[in-house]
Amino acid sequence: MSDNSIKTGASKIPCPDFPDPAFVTPPPLADAKVALVTSASLHHEDDDDFLTVDSGYRVLHRRRRDIVVGHWSPNFDASGVTADLNVVFPIDRLEEMAKDGTVGDVSDVHLAFAGNQFDLAAIRMDGGPAGAELLKQHEVDVVLLTPV
Repeated sequence: MSDNSIKTGASKIPCPDFPDPAFVTPPPLADAKVALVTSASLHHEDDDDFLTVDSGYRVLHRRRRDIVVGHWSPNFDASGVTADLNVVFPIDRLEEMAKDGTVGDVSDVHLAFAGNQFDLAAIRMDGGPAGAELLKQHEVDVVLLTPV
């Protein structure tokens, strides 16, 4: 499948309109616990890889750097991630921001989804809400999204 055919197919996927979106006012960043949520199909080496049409997520732990890319798309070039994980999962930069007081704390857990999905309904209805609940359980105030 070529990059052009994927882009053409993706351009035909309707974007949902949420007339009454949920929203909360977070604390100031200097007091907030922050988590990363990425669509780069990342997982720890001992976790299951992402499969096609995988609407679940993988938990990435704050202190672990044994993170690999699980993208199955032939159009995804993982060389940048291999050179520096922070390209798609800026955990070291977030740690620096916590150290200098820009953010209050870094969550012990972060989430990774497989962004190369054509049917987002399962993520929107299942994986996304389940991941949000996990982050709420860890008292996360703010998420930094890194779409890939």
